[in-house]
Amino acid sequence: MAAWRHTRPFWGGLLVTLAGAEILVTVKAPLPVMLHVGMQGMAGYLVPLVLFLCGLLLLFNPAQRVFYSVIAGVLTLTSWLTSNLGGFILGLILGLVGTALAFAWSPDKASPDKAGSPAKATKAG
Repeated sequence: MAAWRHTRPFWGGLLVTLAGAEILVTVKAPLPVMLHVGMQGMAGYLVPLVLFLCGLLLLFNPAQRVFYSVIAGVLTLTSWLTSNLGGFILGLILGLVGTALAFAWSPDKASPDKAGSPAKATKAG
C-alpha cells in the first residue's frame, strides 16, 4: 500500500476528493443560505461532483495531475459562488490545499545508486 501511495499525489487527491464530497453534502443542507445558480441549482450539484471526480482521477491517473489539479482549483473557487460558500468554507480550504499538493507533487526519480551506470560513470571520469 505504501509503494502505491508514493507513486501518486495521494494526499492532494484525497483532500480534493474529500472537498468534493463535503461540498456536495452541504448543498443538500436544508438551510436558507443557499445560493442556486442555473436551472434548479444544477451548478450546485455539478461543481462538487466534477471536483470529486478530479480527486479520484488524481489518485488513479497521476500522469495527468497538472491538468486535474488546475481543473480542481478552478472548480474549488467556483464552489464559493455555487455551493454554499464552498461548503461553508471547509470544502473550499480542503480543495485549495489538495489542489496545491497535487500540483506540486512530482514523481521520484531513480537515484544514481540504484541505476548503477551513472554512479560508475562519475567515479571513472
